[in-house]
Parts: sequence; C-alpha cells; structure tokens
Amino acid sequence: MNNFPRIALLSFHTSPLATLGGSVSGGMNVYIREISKRLVEKGFQVDIFTRREEQELPSIMDLGDGLRLFNIDAGPTTTVNKNDLSLWISNFTVNVKKAIENFDYDYELIFSHYWLSMLAGETLAHDWNVPHIGMFHTLAEVKIEALASENETQERLEAERRLIGKLDGIIAATSDEKEIMKIIYGVPANNINVVPLGVGPDFFEERSQKQAREKLNFFDEDRIVLAVGRVEPLKGLDVLIRAIQHIDEEMSCQLVIIGGDKAASTEIIRLKDIAKRVGIAHKVKFIGSVDHSKLPIYYRAADVVAIPSFSESFGLVAVEAMASGVPVVASNVGGLALTVEHGRAGFLIPPGCSDQFGEKINLLLRDPMLRNEFGRVGVENMKSYSWDAVALQLCNIFQSLLEESSKISITSEVAGA
Repeated sequence: MNNFPRIALLSFHTSPLATLGGSVSGGMNVYIREISKRLVEKGFQVDIFTRREEQELPSIMDLGDGLRLFNIDAGPTTTVNKNDLSLWISNFTVNVKKAIENFDYDYELIFSHYWLSMLAGETLAHDWNVPHIGMFHTLAEVKIEALASENETQERLEAERRLIGKLDGIIAATSDEKEIMKIIYGVPANNINVVPLGVGPDFFEERSQKQAREKLNFFDEDRIVLAVGRVEPLKGLDVLIRAIQHIDEEMSCQLVIIGGDKAASTEIIRLKDIAKRVGIAHKVKFIGSVDHSKLPIYYRAADVVAIPSFSESFGLVAVEAMASGVPVVASNVGGLALTVEHGRAGFLIPPGCSDQFGEKINLLLRDPMLRNEFGRVGVENMKSYSWDAVALQLCNIFQSLLEESSKISITSEVAGA
C-alpha cells in the first residue's frame, strides 16, 4: 500500500456535474465535486462512478489533474424517479467492475454517498476486499420525523438501518447528525467521524452588491431575499412565501428562489398558487437551476438569505451565504442550528413559523447597519470552513482506516497460517 491510496467514490443517483437545484442535486453534488478535487491535490487518486443519465456523455471524463468521472450504464439513460433507482443497483455494480477491468490497478478504499451508492459499495467492498466508508447526507427516519408527509420508501428505511451498522466508517457533517446515528441507529461513536462541508474561496471575495445586481439585472432599490436549493416540500418554501406577507408594505421586496427543474414543476405550481392567494405573486421570482460557479454573484446581490427547511443535515447554503457576507434567517434544525450563530450572524426560527421568519427578515431589511454587522461576523465565522481543511480531515481518516484494515488483514493471515 502506498501513502496515497486509490479511492473509488460512488455517487450512484446523481452526478457531481449536475446543475445545482435539480430534483436530486444540491449540497451533496457540491461536496463530491469539491472534495474530490482537493483529495487529488493532496496526492490521492480518485475515480468517481455515477449512473449515466445522458447517452451522449463519454464513458470516462477527465475532470483535470488526474481526477476522473465514470458514467456507468444502469437502467434508462434519462432522469429516473429516485424511489425507483434501486432496481438498477446490481446492473450498476456489475458495470463498474467491467469499466475498470482493463486498468492495471486496484482500489484500496470505497467512499459511498447516499444509501443507494452504499448498496453498490457493499458488494464492491466485499468483492475487492477493501474498507467501505459512507456519508448518508440525509436519513429517511430523520426526514419523516421532520415532515410527516415526506415520501420515503420502506426499502430505504430498511436498507439504511442495515447499512449503517455494516460500514467500516461513517462521515457525519455535524455532531448533531452523529448523535442521531448513535441514538436512533445504535452506531458506536468511534465508528462516526464528524467532518463539516466546506466553502470555496470565491464566496469570500469582497462583496459589491451594486455590481452584482447590475450583472443580474436586479433593481438597486429592491430589497432581495434569496432562497437556494431543491424545490420540494421539505425545504419549506411555502413558509417563506407566507413570511413575505409580513414585510413592510412601503418596502420594495423581492423573493428570489434558485432551484427547481422539470421534476419540481408540481411543487412550483403549488408555491405560485400560494403566492397568488396571499397577494404577493408579483414579489416572487423563480430563477430555476443555476450552476454552482455562478452562485456567489447571487449571494452578493442579496440582502438576506432565508432557509426555511424542515430538516437539514448540514446546511451548505447557510455556510456559503455567511462566507459571502450575507445574514441568514434559517430554521432551527439539524446543521443549521449549529452553523448559524443566532443573534450575531443571523437568526434561527422554529420550523414552519412564517410570522417569525417574516419578523426577522423585516428587521434585517429595515436596518442596513445590522445587516452589515451580521455579514461581518458571518464571514469571520466561516473562515474555518475551507474545502482544503475538510479534505485534510478526510485524508487523516482514510489513512487511519487503511492502516487499521492492514493490521486486521495481517493478523488474519498469521492466524490462518
């Protein structure tokens, strides 16, 4: 084993190259893309495997500096409902092995993201006799508890309960997520490593709101409330739309929502209907999905970033907003509760409370000095959330796991002799 092992990173249900805000694209996609680049910079060799959704995509894509992405055939070459994707896990697993059979190397570690990838990773880890480490990003039982109407399959519930006890290591984004795994699933604390998500240097660039608004054709006199992420009931955007009712009438306020694709069309129609019924349809603008590289300019154009989610395992949008110098008004749930410093960089609100969201957003929109102070504190607090720091933590975890695996393997060989 060399000092820099080759890692097979599995992202079965979504490509790290997917545009942010789609039905299955969000913080996880950003995490995989950014952390893979940093791991390669530190000397690791990383191949990403994802399910092919477009026929014209090449089988292997060079992402630069030796980082590669494999588009693996598994089911239809189109977007498939996430709840149906498990039908093609076996097909994906077989084709991953076929994709590398002509290469003269072996993987020493599998890093799986989301429960569907872990199903494939479980088989591959067994066949290749390598450690399997996973990051769930979200857990079905936690989502159901946060929002009773969330549609989670029994298959996922059972698979997560089984997989969480079989992984050689688990990465949790927050200490809160670690506690949930210990309490609900009985995972030993020493099998869970807490490593946060990160933020890139583009978000820390000096903030010029006027220039950002000129580029986006936003009116300078408008107060902009920004929401970023998938458009689905769990994100609580209906709560935010109702909150805008509480903004002072004399204030020219716009709610700008980034995210949503064809799969979100039903939810977008529902949200537009709510905005119409409460009389603020003219104040709500749906942008659609936006490439992650363009997000910094939207953050800089905003006065407030609102995150009304009913559940968030980490809350990457909050980190990016604060790194951009924008105050955050967010639900007091999951990673948001740990990341947003209440009363200093933003406000934390009980989930579902549109009147309280409106009250705090209104307070910030009326007070530019308070916005600037919250923005300053947010930037300072986020300086430790760099992707380089995150990658370094993962490097140390991977090396420790591989060293332990090597010791176990040697002990087994001696015992067998």
